[in-house]
Amino acid sequence: MKTRLFTAILALIVTGAFATNPVKKEVKVKDATITWVGKKVTGSHTGTIDLQEGTLIMDGNTLVGGSFTVNMTSLQVTDLEAGKGKEKLEGHLKTDEFFGVNNFPTATFTITDVAQSGDGYSVVGNMTIKGITQPMKIRMNINGNTASTKLDIDRTKYGITYGSGSFFDNLKDKAIDDNFELAVSLTF
Repeated sequence: MKTRLFTAILALIVTGAFATNPVKKEVKVKDATITWVGKKVTGSHTGTIDLQEGTLIMDGNTLVGGSFTVNMTSLQVTDLEAGKGKEKLEGHLKTDEFFGVNNFPTATFTITDVAQSGDGYSVVGNMTIKGITQPMKIRMNINGNTASTKLDIDRTKYGITYGSGSFFDNLKDKAIDDNFELAVSLTF
């Protein structure tokens, strides 16, 4: 009986000595970059959007969680010049036909599950755009104090159907791809 008690106490001490507490690492918002690409039949447009806040939860050097908030009002078009369509496209993307930034000024991604995968992570989370939450799986790489990911988002899952060939017939060369791409780079 004493041997079992001693073994149990020893096991608790050893596992306690090696257990770590996850640490919340704040993302350096000013160093974060989020670029987007939206495609259409006749070409594409590119731009940026600002991270409002973000955290990665790390257990030692292992990612275990996190959450991010994007400032949708910061949406910028980078492939057009001022006075040559830039303001018009930015304004349209901010309307209710697209992201409705007056009613939905932020979008969020909250990590719900993480698994190491090769030299990175397979991350599952909940993406919320325009008040609609959908599950999403992404691949994230972490190197030192930087994290990066590239992801495709199907805008129609968030009620953004403007110009979608999946919802409207006879759009011809006016059709806009349902997916848009994001490239995210973070420092924490």
